[in-house]
Amino acid sequence: MNRRIFLASGAALAALAPALAQAAPLAYQPGLVEERLAAGETVFLDFKASWCTTCKAQERVIEALKSQNPGYEAAITFINVDWDTYANDALTNRLAIPRRSTLVVLKGDQELGRIVAGTREAEIRALMDLALAAATA
Repeated sequence: MNRRIFLASGAALAALAPALAQAAPLAYQPGLVEERLAAGETVFLDFKASWCTTCKAQERVIEALKSQNPGYEAAITFINVDWDTYANDALTNRLAIPRRSTLVVLKGDQELGRIVAGTREAEIRALMDLALAAATA
């Protein structure tokens, strides 16, 4: 391989690494949400299951909105909560999450908004805009 191409490719990858790392939502583990909220972050929780078609529809909308507005990922902490693993977790119970395909935005000790089984782009965009406004206030 040409050395210049190799070095240029390496530099480009290094420059993109932070953006790529930011792109993937965090996988929930107990204590993660409390840690992020204590750090002053706005948290967007996605309670989902890999087999859930409504969850997949929500995910497609969320990813499309993120690609349209990079500000979402820059300001909001996205966390995926695996419903099959954490349906009976303390966080799930404390927030009274009724089912998978539930989206929740938290800031500090407050819930700012929630969608249960909604897949409409306008509805999800409104929740993400609410999170963005809270994160940048």
